[in-house]
Amino acid sequence: MKKVLTIAGSDSSGGAGIQADIKTIAANNMYAMSVITALTAQNTLGVRGVLEADADFVKLQLDCIFDDIFPDSVKIGMVSNAQIIETIASALTERGAKNIVLDPVMVATSGSSLLGGGAQGALVKYLIPVSDIITPNIPEAQWLTGMSIKTESDMESAARLMHEKWGTAVLVKGGHSGSDASDYLFSDSGGVWFKSARIDNPNTHGTGCTLSSAIACALADGRSMEDSVRLAKEYVTGAIAAGLDIGRGRGPLMHNFKTVQGSE
Repeated sequence: MKKVLTIAGSDSSGGAGIQADIKTIAANNMYAMSVITALTAQNTLGVRGVLEADADFVKLQLDCIFDDIFPDSVKIGMVSNAQIIETIASALTERGAKNIVLDPVMVATSGSSLLGGGAQGALVKYLIPVSDIITPNIPEAQWLTGMSIKTESDMESAARLMHEKWGTAVLVKGGHSGSDASDYLFSDSGGVWFKSARIDNPNTHGTGCTLSSAIACALADGRSMEDSVRLAKEYVTGAIAAGLDIGRGRGPLMHNFKTVQGSE
């Protein structure tokens, strides 16, 4: 069985973060492990509080995993301060971790900031360079490049710029564009569009977490970068289209839609 490690924050409402990652990994028939970087008190209406883990304890979690069950891929989500970021980057480098997927989470779907002071700079300096692929949405890509992204051509330019700067594959997610949900991947193999129509469902809490975890699953299975993104997008599209409606705000996806639909 392939083994996937998620390094992220805990979502008490179960829709994003560690919980979404574990559900995604399990739905893809792989073994999930976790390193929790923060506890969040949140629901579908927003984030009410964040309690960061101690960096030394994050390191201890990582050591326990790599000493015993070496992961076939690693997904990194919410990392809320610079010290934790440096700790993670150092540990993954020392351990020779492979298939590292970084979702540069800066703002929650609800609009709440999830990065403390200095963390954004540390993310750029330490984590992006050790990643095999990063998956910024348009606001995150704008911050990382300093450019305005309004068109598909802008998405292409931003992805190419980030790839040239850091050497990692870059998937710029177009869900914030308002018109569709098409994403653009730029890697050593060049650029490719993954076109998809926007699904009429406001419940998209945890979409970025789910997509990056699904990419990590496909990479763990030995798929190419392009195939991994394609399979991950197909999975996320199905999870949104299943139409789960939970909570009074922006609800989560149905991560187990294949099982539920198969039993009907």
